[in-house]
This record gives sequence, C-alpha cells and structure tokens, in this order.
Amino acid sequence: MEFRLLGPVEAVRGGAPVSLGGTKIRTLLAALLVEPGRIVPADRLIDILWDDDPPSTARALVQTYVSTLRRAVGDDVVVTQAPGYRACVAGEAVDRHRFETAVDEGRAAAADGRHRDAANAFRAAELLWRGPALGGVRSRILAAEAGRLDEQRIAAVEARIAAELELGRGDDLIGELTALVEQHPARSTLRGQLMVALYRADRTGEALTVFRQGREALIEELGIEPGAELTTLHERILRADPELLGRQPAPAPPSRRTGPAQLPPDPPDFVGREALVTELATVLGEAPVVAALLGPGGVGKSALAVHVAHRVSAGYPDGQLHVDLRGNTDTPASPAEVLGRFLRALEPQQAVPDGTDERMDAYRTLLAGRRVLIVLDDAANEQQVRPLLPGSGGSSVLVTSRNRLGGLAGARLVELDLLSTVDATALLTRIAGADRITSAPAAAAEIVAACGNLPLAVRVAGARLATRRQWTAALLATRLRDERRRLDELSVGDQQIRASIAFSFDSLDPVAHTAICALGHLGLSDFRSWVLAYALDVEIGAAEQILEQLVDAHLVDYTYLDDTGQLRYRLHDLVRIYARERAERDEARDDLVAATRRVVEAWSAALSRLSGHIADHVTSGAILPVAPPPREDADPEVLGIAAHDPRGWLDAEQTSLVLAVERAAELGLAGQAVAVAAVLCASRYALGNVPDLWNRAHRAALGAARAVGDAHAEAVLLAELGQLRYEQDRFTESRQHLAEAAERFRDLGDARGRASALSALGLACREQGYLPEAVHFLKQASELSQSLGDDRAAGHCARVLGSVHLERGDFEATDEALNAAMAAFRRAGSRRGEALALRTMGLAHRARGRLSEAEQALNRALAIFSDLGDRSLIAFSQRALAKTYVRMGRLAEAREPLENALAVHQATGDRWGEAMVLRTMGELDLAAGRLDEAAKRFGAALEIFRETESTLFCARTLRDVAELELARGDRAASEAARAEALRTFRTFGAREYQELCN
Repeated sequence: MEFRLLGPVEAVRGGAPVSLGGTKIRTLLAALLVEPGRIVPADRLIDILWDDDPPSTARALVQTYVSTLRRAVGDDVVVTQAPGYRACVAGEAVDRHRFETAVDEGRAAAADGRHRDAANAFRAAELLWRGPALGGVRSRILAAEAGRLDEQRIAAVEARIAAELELGRGDDLIGELTALVEQHPARSTLRGQLMVALYRADRTGEALTVFRQGREALIEELGIEPGAELTTLHERILRADPELLGRQPAPAPPSRRTGPAQLPPDPPDFVGREALVTELATVLGEAPVVAALLGPGGVGKSALAVHVAHRVSAGYPDGQLHVDLRGNTDTPASPAEVLGRFLRALEPQQAVPDGTDERMDAYRTLLAGRRVLIVLDDAANEQQVRPLLPGSGGSSVLVTSRNRLGGLAGARLVELDLLSTVDATALLTRIAGADRITSAPAAAAEIVAACGNLPLAVRVAGARLATRRQWTAALLATRLRDERRRLDELSVGDQQIRASIAFSFDSLDPVAHTAICALGHLGLSDFRSWVLAYALDVEIGAAEQILEQLVDAHLVDYTYLDDTGQLRYRLHDLVRIYARERAERDEARDDLVAATRRVVEAWSAALSRLSGHIADHVTSGAILPVAPPPREDADPEVLGIAAHDPRGWLDAEQTSLVLAVERAAELGLAGQAVAVAAVLCASRYALGNVPDLWNRAHRAALGAARAVGDAHAEAVLLAELGQLRYEQDRFTESRQHLAEAAERFRDLGDARGRASALSALGLACREQGYLPEAVHFLKQASELSQSLGDDRAAGHCARVLGSVHLERGDFEATDEALNAAMAAFRRAGSRRGEALALRTMGLAHRARGRLSEAEQALNRALAIFSDLGDRSLIAFSQRALAKTYVRMGRLAEAREPLENALAVHQATGDRWGEAMVLRTMGELDLAAGRLDEAAKRFGAALEIFRETESTLFCARTLRDVAELELARGDRAASEAARAEALRTFRTFGAREYQELCN
C-alpha cells in the first residue's frame, strides 16, 4: 500500500485509491503520516482534528475514526501505543519520504557538479506532487505542516532550474519560469533565474523589466527593496558580465547518417503514470536495455510506449523503429516480415536477404555500430520477439504485450495497472472537454467507475461525449449503468472494448475459454480457485493451472493472499461482462446451470457450518429461521478461514455470496438460492452491516421461491425480512412481515419456523411498547421452543419475556423468566445468551433500586461481551452501566462509557441505540446541573424515538423532560410533559404509570 501526502491525502492499493471516508479520517491519516513511526498522543490528535473546539465525545470519536481508518488501510498500519497511536509504515511507502530522498540525491549531485543527475533527481521529486500538500485536510495545526511541504516543493523546483541553467537549457526554461514568477512574485530566486535565462537568450531588455516589476511589487506590497543577491544580478546584467552566460549547450554532433523516424505521434491526451514514465526514461537513457510493458488489452501499453519513446528519442540519434506485431490477431507479423521492413528502413539501398536467419544476421550487423530505439508493439510471445533483438551495440528495445513474456531472458518486465481514479478522470476531461466534465463531477465519477478505470474504455467514453455535443455526462453515465448495454455504449469509430477483449479470448485454448466463460456467467469479480474447480467439476490443482493461463493472458488477475495462504483472483468488470456474453453465446445453458448449482451448493454447505456461529451473533439474540439443509458437507477448500475466523470469511465472501444468490435465482435454482440467502440474511453481523447487500439477496431468493411456489422458503424469507426491518429500526414493517411469516409457518405445520417468527414478533412489539401483545407472542414462542427441546430458542424467549415483564412492572414474573432464561442458555452452552440474561437482570435490579447488584450483573455481562468482541452489545451494556452510575451519584464515572457507546452506535448506524444513549446522557447532564446540555440530549433522543415510532421510549424521555423543566422553574411545561408521558404509560400498561401515580 502507498500513502500520498503531496496533494490530496490518499491511501492507494494496487494503483487505486482506497475509500477513506470523510475529512476527519483523512486528517487523522495525515496526522499519523506526517511523522510515520512516531507516537501521536490522543490529546494531540484531538487538537488536530478539532482545533480549539473539540466535542465532549472527542476521545471516543478518535477511537471510532481509528477503527474506520484501520478497516480501510489495515490493522497493521495504525498501531495503538500509549499514550496514542502511530503509523507503522515503511518510509518508501509515503510519497513525502520518496520526495525528500530524491531531493537529497539532487542536492548531493549538484554539490559534486553532476548537474544532469541533479536535474533528473529534482524532476523525479517534482513528479510526485499532485497538488497542494495535505489536500482535503482541515486542521490549523496541519496547515502549518502543509505550508512547510509546499515550501520544500518550490525549493526543489528552484534547485532543478538551477541545475538546468548550469546545463545551458535557459531557452527551454523561460516559459516555465515566467509562469512561476507570476505565481510567486516575492521569490527572488525564481525571479533571478528568469532574469538569467532571458539574458542568455539575448533578451536583456526583458530581463531588466523582470527586475523592475519585482522591485515595484516588493515596494508596493511589503515596503522593501529587493535583496542584495537580486540587486547584484541586476547590476551584472547592466554591465554585461560575461560570466553570466554560464555553460552553453554544446552543438549537436553531425549525424553520420539519416536514421529512420517511425514513431507514431505522441498521444496528445496522455495523462498519469508520471513515476513510471520517469523510470522508463531513466532506464532507456542509460545502458542498452530490453523493457517489456505488459498488461491487458486497453490498459494503455501502446500509448505509454510511444510517449516514453518520444521522450527519449533524442538519446537515440541513429533513429527509431516501430512495428505493430499484431500479436492478438489472426495474422501476427512474422519475424521475417518485420526484419525485412527494418532492414529497408536502416539501409534503403541495401538488398534484403530472402531467409529469416540471413535477415536477422544483417539486421544485427547494421545495429552493432548504432544507437537505435526499437518499439515492438503487441507481441504475441517470446518467440516473435527474440529474432528482433539487437545482438550488440547501444540500441534498446521497448516491447508491449498482453502476455507476460516470462521467457524473455534479461528483459525488464513492467506490469501496467489501471489508471488511478484521478488520472482516469483527467483523461476523460481531456478527451470530452473540461466544460462537459468539471461541471458534473458525480456523473464523471460514475462514467470512470463504469469503465473500470481502463484507459481505452475511458477514451471511448470521452470520445462518445466529444462527438455528441447534445449529450451530457449524466446521460452517458445513465446509459452505462446497464451492464447488458455497457459494451455497446463503449464503442466509437474503430475503437471498441468488445473487440479489444475478444482478441484475448480468441487466443485461449478450449478449456481456458470454457473457464473464463463460466466465471463471467457466475458474475463474480473476486473469487478463490475452488470456485472455478466446482464450476468446471475438476480438481483444485487443475483449476489453478487453468487460472494461471488466464493470468498470463491478462484476463484474470491476482487480488491478494488470504489468511489461509490461498490466492484470490479477480476479473475486471468489462472482462466479466464480455465473458458472460460469450458464455451465453458459446456454452450450453444446461452446462451453465449445472456449474452454478455446484458452486452455490458448495457455499450453502459452508454456510451451514457457520449457522450456529451466526446465530450467536444476531444483535437481538433472535432465533434463526430454518434453512433447507445442504446436499453435502462443506469442502475444506470452500470453508477456507471460516473454521477459525467466521467473520473474516464472511467479510471476504459476502459480495460473492449475494451474487451467487442472484444468479441462482435467475437460473431457476430456487432451492439453492434460498439455502444460501436463509443463512446469509440471518443477521446484520453476517453481511457486515451492509443492508443493501442483505436486501439484494433476500429480494432475489424471495422472487425465486415465489416463482416455483415454495411456500416454506417464502415463509423463511418473510421472517428474515422482518428481522432485517427490526435491525433497521423499522419496527412497524418488521411486525407486518413477521406476522405474515408466523401464519405461513402455522399453515405449513412448521413449529420451529413459527417459534422463530413469533419470538421476533414479540421482540418488535416490545420495542414499540406494545407490551401485552409482546407477552402474547413470546409465550407462544416459548411453549413451541420448549416442546422442540431447543434450549437456545427457549432461553431467548424467556429473556425477552422477562424484559417485557420488567417494562410492565411485574418484578416477580421478571425474575422467574430471567432465571429460566439463564438455565436454558447454560444448557445450550451459549455464553452470549448468558450475557444477555445478565444484562437484563442488571436492568431489573436497577429498576428496583438494587444498584450494587445491578452494577455487578452489568459488569459480568460486559466482560463476556468484551471476550466475544460484540461491539454493539458492549455499547448497550456500557450505557446500562452508566445509567446505574448516574442513579448511584457517581457522575464522573458515567461519562466515558456513554461516549464510547454513542460512538459505536453512530458508527454502525444504529439510530435506536444512539437515541438510548442520548437520553442517558441527558439524564447525566440533568443530574450534574447542566440543564441546557440536558435539553439538547433529550431533544435529539425524542427526534429519533419519534422517527422509529418508539412511543413508549418517547414517553420515558418526556418524563425526563418534565424533571428538566421543573429544574428550570417552568412548572407549566413540566406538567405538560408529565401529562403526555402519563397518558402513554397508561395506554401501554407500562410500570412508569404506577410509579408516577404513586
């Protein structure tokens, strides 16, 4: 991973920027990277992030921002080390370090009189910059660091210009220096360099004018005269000091012969790849070399080769040869054909031998005494290239190929990646026109994403806009959304993405062709080798060999090595879309359906192994609906890291799992779609708190179940939809779906499914304060669970029932239910269930004023949740414990757990949990006499409770508001809030009604 500070703050993985989130996350990353390896105390981070106005929750928010940053860049990058955090990255991974290293090299070369080396080093340092330092960061403290870095940048520019002036390149610098002086009118060094360059170009009058303009600006803006150095330079120009002429460029030596100049035009819209261009130019400027640019079709190999060739052409005075080897066509150029062309270009008067070997001998003989640059574009393989390599002398070769050319001995192999989003957008802007792109940044980003940052695709998209002036960027973005039409849209003139990809497909052997078609039809962009093994029904080893062929053809690429040491592969989106087209055209539908069935059933078997673990991580602790059993046991290759890291496995596979459900449903494999979706959709945990993925999987599976009339699958998915709406705090919708599911299970005679739906229905009723209804449904679910001998389910029903009895003020029934829940969870061996029961017991103790007992129970629950790593329930337990501290008068101890809990709920998007914490914070502020702060907290909590239709909790907050208004001395407002709360308590049969009446 690479980190960038010299411009917009970025983390880059594989050439693509990593999504960091908002300004605070970028500012945090910049603060840690300014001095990588050094500990930045938490207090200083607070100062950096909020200047002089940190919120009360600043410390907890820093922890949340650190967690978010770690998810983006990796846990090993941001390390906790008292009293704060440090960035654990290698120096060369940060562009600032590389910049400073290059500047040091330049200064050392300049001191030794090696001005050419100095200029190259300073220019390499400049190329690392993408804009003002620490872009996108808002911090007064970091602004000073950004200013220092910007100063280093302009100092490097001055040093590079000084070196180039020593080399006699003054004429070439005048335009650049004029612009720089306009941007930095007070920098005497730049102004002096411009004066010297103009003087050496015999433009003395202009040089003196530059001095006069600078003097006037200094006097007007700062009230000072120019410094001694600039004044002395002015005097030397006036007296025509011959030493100012410095080193003049040596005249170019007369050429022995006129060499070929076959390079195509330098692409006028070439953008990006600055570091690679500099690297290749440096390599080609030194000893003779063979450099090969490798990558998939459309990645920009040819454009880069031509651009670099033009940049270094002056270093090859005997000419430049260029040929399109047509390596990915049906008629690749033969070595004999190319050698004949090259011989005629090098010696037009000499006869060309007939045989290939004789032509190769003559070619190498001619090159032996020359310095020629040879560009071989689109090579098929090493055999096509080897006869075209010089035998000796000073000539260099630049090759491009879609294949990896691993057998090209001694060659410098360079893999081209996709353009960064910034560079891809710049390319789109150059082709389509800034007026079309800069005014529509969101549409431009969507176009670049649809093109997958592939340069050829971006060029075609830009050309489509440029040739259709009536189109807007937003219109093109809309047309590119439909994957079925995307390749049709990415076609203009003789540039077609479909044709570019087809060249690579048509060179594959039949097995590899079937493999890439199967992968495209599955729709996966990220996968492990077992997916292809199941799709083709072959052994893993055979699948990996096929994948290596596809990797060599640049149709498949590596992503990363997972924790089990297994490679993950990926398809570029445009390759995947084309592969699906070819699959539907070239492969039998029955074969495609069978391949999909095998892959989805393998995932189903793996998920069945995780179902118990997932059940223990449902936020509410609800019972899972029953999914259809898998047809076979899970293959260890499929399970991967799931056995010891289920969450990591689910995080890695979740997008592929959803795609698998959608593809299975599309092909009519309803049973397989439901089998995966039923477990996958069982909890917010399973999908990493990504509701849109959950919705997609559920919608596809439910549609498939209805299409084939599978009533049981439909009931299961309705129950899970109710659970999803519960997790989203959409309680009314949750109750509707769960009630429908319970009826379906009853009609089907499925007691376990009905118990699942009824228990979830009771829980949803409790959250909205429908307490009698909650008791009704939970008792039914409890009886069914006990009859089934399901201790985990029985424990869940008893615990929730105990919490409802607590809400109603029936403490005897509360104790009975919670004791039963604890016994059931212990029989089931569910530590999480025990912790949930302990937390509810703590609430019951607190409601009866047994505050010491409440503290003990909540601390025990918190310890278990901490061991399990359940952030959400840690937060809920911290809130409950903090509220106990408030009741005990230990106000100082309540603040930190509440801030931590609030940060967690906000980070996970749990609005209901956020409201619960805000209400408790209001109680703390009220107890501490901070009445205005308390009013803000209660108001924010009320807004969320009303939004989620949590009427009973609105009433509880209003009761707090009544106490607040009484403390403020507004008895009328207090009575109004109390009366409204009392009406709700009476309606819902809550215990607070009796408490307020007494």
